[in-house]
Amino acid sequence: MEENKKKSPYKNKAEKDALFEKEFMHLITPLYNFAYRLTFNEDDANDLVQETYLKAYRFFDSYEKGTNAKAWLFRILKNSFINEYRKNVKQPGKVDYQEVESYYNSDDIDEPITQDLRVDSVKDLIGDEVANALNSLDVDFRTIIILCDLEEFTYEEIAKILDIPIGTVRSRLHRARNILKEKLREYARNMGYNG
Repeated sequence: MEENKKKSPYKNKAEKDALFEKEFMHLITPLYNFAYRLTFNEDDANDLVQETYLKAYRFFDSYEKGTNAKAWLFRILKNSFINEYRKNVKQPGKVDYQEVESYYNSDDIDEPITQDLRVDSVKDLIGDEVANALNSLDVDFRTIIILCDLEEFTYEEIAKILDIPIGTVRSRLHRARNILKEKLREYARNMGYNG
């Protein structure tokens, strides 16, 4: 019985691995930055990037060589994030009781148990006020700003990544920038900008 399997376009695994590395591995930093800006958590961002690369490798045969590899990976990451987000919304919050117990049993009870990694990770890239304003946006608006203004994707690429029409990209980007502008109005005045 012959299975209806699509034949791989690669001669062997080594050829596939070499092409995968050439096309995708140099994109790990922007992919991580995008994942972190979506999750606000270092471990979750790392998991999301790892899952993205696993899915990309699994479906590498469907990738068209010479197309926009970055957009293809960002779309996989965005879809993985949305699927995980939907799954987590349906689950009640979880508490790590071991962490709580070890915290209250330690001598350093006055020290903070965690730090805000959001501030640490983006403080060298953009000011705290800008980062906080961006992080406070709804995920749809935050994503569109990240893809357009930080990652510099075209409207067409963003439409493909987010699987929305270009008109929606333009509309959402316009709204996101206006919301961000309002959130930063007072900060801009304090920095000496008028307008």
